[in-house]
Amino acid sequence: MKKKLVVLSGAGISAESGVKTFRDSNGLWENHRIEDVASPEGFARNPQMVLDFYNARRRQLKEVEPNEAHRILAELEKDFDVFVITQNVDDLHERAGSTKVIHLHGELKKARPVNDESTIIDWENDLNIGDTVGQGNQLRPHIVWFGEMVPAMEAAEEIAKTAELFLIVGTSMQVYPAAGLIHKVPKSCEVFVIDPNLENRYVKGENFFAESATEGMKKLRDILNRLK
Repeated sequence: MKKKLVVLSGAGISAESGVKTFRDSNGLWENHRIEDVASPEGFARNPQMVLDFYNARRRQLKEVEPNEAHRILAELEKDFDVFVITQNVDDLHERAGSTKVIHLHGELKKARPVNDESTIIDWENDLNIGDTVGQGNQLRPHIVWFGEMVPAMEAAEEIAKTAELFLIVGTSMQVYPAAGLIHKVPKSCEVFVIDPNLENRYVKGENFFAESATEGMKKLRDILNRLK
């Protein structure tokens, strides 16, 4: 029986592939105020600007590739029952070969009607005003914006409760409710953290890697090989 490895990943793992991180130090995202491009109110004020913003993010996905950290996580499925819970909206985990991925904050390459959270469709190209589904319902990015519920959170919590090994990689652990998953893992679960910027407040010293996602995953792979 393979041990269950649950991974919580964030922007740090995708940044090494060239995906721009969500929030710069000045509080802007690609020179936009966060509330203008990542809130229902921003979409209501200027829907085309919001669509253009995510169109640019979606186009950028075609220019980047999974990095070694993504690939190592996918390779670990040979020896572990791996579940990836990611705050990222890109598809790099899937492209690297991970087969069980939950996107807490939605997915760039999907869209949904503005009036229906449950109808989700694949969307590869630009999304514009006039792109509709069903009875003329305007489509919006399938992204969880500030102030919106996180539909996948319940499933993520249930998975975290069954973890035997739990890995935090590339996330600041400042965004909730995602950061609260650490409190759902069993007391018997061994926790690992990979992040050059995160304080070591979750794990014992030997399970903390103040490294980039790629360098940390290389070291963690060797440790996990002894635990399988």
